[in-house]
Amino acid sequence: MSKTEIYVSVDVEAAGPIPGKFSLLSIGACLVQDPEHVFSALLKPINREADPEALKVSKFSLEDLERDGTDPKEAMLSFEMWLKQLAGRGNEKLVFVGLNAPFDWSFINYYFHYFIGRNPFGFTAIDIKAYYMGAMGCPWSETGSSHIAELVRPKRKPDHNAVHDAQYQAELFALVRSYVRSAH
Repeated sequence: MSKTEIYVSVDVEAAGPIPGKFSLLSIGACLVQDPEHVFSALLKPINREADPEALKVSKFSLEDLERDGTDPKEAMLSFEMWLKQLAGRGNEKLVFVGLNAPFDWSFINYYFHYFIGRNPFGFTAIDIKAYYMGAMGCPWSETGSSHIAELVRPKRKPDHNAVHDAQYQAELFALVRSYVRSAH
């Protein structure tokens, strides 16, 4: 018997381009089929390394997060608990969905394994950009969220708030999947 797939849109804000050297600062996640069902966490930085441009985009201060953020292990345990509640009876498969998933996935995977020794998503993720490219047969240069939004017309807009962006991504993914299904 195959497992029911539960699509979870995940977005992160980070202090730089790679996990380990730079900190994961914020996690936002929601169910694709119910974007109002959300998880969110602001994390204490693991060090003082930061790309000034990344902090400018996210509008986070390392000092504020050191004071007010959640311990990374506690944040990842909370995220895991939220995900387990989604999976319920155990016959569901959690599927990570992201827009530019390689970036977000790298931080989530690293933090899950580093802080709690496991990743409830397993070892895979769906990248909305790659899904769109494959479905539409377009070049990679036409897979940005603005190109996708032109076609599917989402109501939400991205704003670099991890929860809001996860909800935006969930809407894009659902609309693209619906568009692809209706074309076949």
